[in-house]
Amino acid sequence: AAHLLHYREANSKLPGHPELGLTPGVKFSSGRLGHMWPLVNGVAFANRSRTVFCLGSDGSQQEGNDAEAARLAVAQNLNVKLIIDDNDVTIAGHPSQYLGGYSVAKTLEGHGLRVVRASGEDLDDVWAGITNLVASDGPAALVLNRTMAPGIPDIEGSTHGHDVIPVKSALAYFHKRGGFPDFSELYSSIKAAAQPYTYLGSTKEVGATRVIFGEAVNIVLDTLSKEDAAQRVMVIDSDLEGSTGLKVIHQKHPEVFVPSGIMERGNFSAAAGFGFEKGKVGVFSTFSAFLEMVISEVTMARLNNCNVLCHFSHSGVDEMADNTCHFGINSLFADNGLSDTHSALYFPADGQQMIAIIKKIFFDPGLRFVFSTRSKVPWLLRPDGSRVFDDAYEFHPGKDEVLQEGKDGYVVACGEMVYRAWDAVLRIRNEGMDVGLVNKPCLNMVDEKVMQMIGKSPFVLVVESFNQKTGLGSKFGTWLLERRLTPKYGYIGTTREGCGGLWEQIPYQGLDPESIVSKIKQLVAYEG
Repeated sequence: AAHLLHYREANSKLPGHPELGLTPGVKFSSGRLGHMWPLVNGVAFANRSRTVFCLGSDGSQQEGNDAEAARLAVAQNLNVKLIIDDNDVTIAGHPSQYLGGYSVAKTLEGHGLRVVRASGEDLDDVWAGITNLVASDGPAALVLNRTMAPGIPDIEGSTHGHDVIPVKSALAYFHKRGGFPDFSELYSSIKAAAQPYTYLGSTKEVGATRVIFGEAVNIVLDTLSKEDAAQRVMVIDSDLEGSTGLKVIHQKHPEVFVPSGIMERGNFSAAAGFGFEKGKVGVFSTFSAFLEMVISEVTMARLNNCNVLCHFSHSGVDEMADNTCHFGINSLFADNGLSDTHSALYFPADGQQMIAIIKKIFFDPGLRFVFSTRSKVPWLLRPDGSRVFDDAYEFHPGKDEVLQEGKDGYVVACGEMVYRAWDAVLRIRNEGMDVGLVNKPCLNMVDEKVMQMIGKSPFVLVVESFNQKTGLGSKFGTWLLERRLTPKYGYIGTTREGCGGLWEQIPYQGLDPESIVSKIKQLVAYEG
């Protein structure tokens, strides 16, 4: 219980999603909806003489994985018992409203499972349901119909009960229940760990590029009539509209918006199908971690020349309190087409560049992938204090951006690592090293002019928060060698499971400015 006071703290035992080997009592890592029932089927295969329980929800049951798991469990008569919390609440709304016709119990019965219904707040009813499951042979499910967060003021039955309850509502609940001490002093004593570092080369003001994505789409839609927009554009949500920037589109341009469930594969393909016709574009968005779930659908969309603008928020590891299962680090998997096809991957460095990118590429043909972070980022500044990406800035697809020239070598960075790399470059320049910085917003395109310039310098260091095994750095060295450019080369990215917390994830992975400076000095000192 003491661990609960440190929920989501860095280096605690309770990240946003419990993990095997970290959280006491947890035997399976989870966190990506729909992924556990198929795994539990395997456990049931390995333990035929035992009853295996799987806890789930009406949200996780929306994933296609669970439909496949249901068919296998029924066909093989696996002794799997599901307990499903059917509270009609997910992150963005109520399944009964945005997914009409969806019923957990009827769906499971349709797959052939024995289904028992019970009131989730009636313990006797729940106990009777569980004993009923255990007494039956083969796969069965107990569907618990209940209200989300019952009895908690301002939260009951609402989407606000999906995650951490606000302190004000929690205190009101304890007061209403009675018999509890006053916890206000305890709550007020719990403070988030402050980010101690002051960055050079960027504003103190920060903006959420994931939200700015939606605002940028609205700028484009504002140039169209409502009728034209509805004909040419479809924006489909996967129950994350508040997290991925689509909410502002829903509010301002409902004529293009389709609320949908936790069904990334089907939703992406629906966006692709809408964009099958020339001149139309489907807009799809979810977390970057879930890009790994739609790779096959991406391939089929590419083979059919579909026009899809994809926004994958929560890229990298910064402020990833949900920890490793939600790391968005394999984003370059999206660039999985053959050499005779092209899909563009973009990762803007700040909010203004996000707007410029979306305005430029919105109606481009084919597949386009735009990445953003969970964390807010500052606006980049020139040495004279003006913003790098001002109102006069124009984005040019395929072009790298030299923010600082340098005779001693170059750092190449993308996304939220640009402002950190810029800080590191400014500090090491103050020490007398003439190091340059390149912002690479176009992740899978080679700017030949810039490549020749930096490739002829003494060193090149790629800095990113993607998986070091699969990210930009794993490709960039090959691009240099193909052009017979042989500077000292290094790259740093995410290399290990997370530590929980927020900003702490960056230094934990060795991606903070001090670590960047240290890596630069290692490259300079390396004699080969």
